[in-house]
Amino acid sequence: MTPEQPTFKALADPTRREILRQLSAADMTIAQVSDNFDMTRAAVKKHLTVLSDGGLITVRTRGRERVNALSPEGFAPIRDWLSFFDQFWDDRLADLKSTIEKDHTDD
Repeated sequence: MTPEQPTFKALADPTRREILRQLSAADMTIAQVSDNFDMTRAAVKKHLTVLSDGGLITVRTRGRERVNALSPEGFAPIRDWLSFFDQFWDDRLADLKSTIEKDHTDD
């Protein structure tokens, strides 16, 4: 399994993406996250576990509560993967531009 696979698995589900959006505004307990969804607390906990396994959130204990927080460094594999394709297309477009300019000067 490549390093980015758990991250992409975590992002594959729309509910988990929405949880990430909410956690970008504020850290939340499982109960607070559950209040925003029409699902059981156990189902929310499973989503949070996948997000944690993907490195996208961290979980810390505060008394009896577990507080979930967005982990910005967990998005590095996604940025790295996307930057490869950014460079790929930059190179392709530069090659195309070169070819067009070469053809234009040959006229």
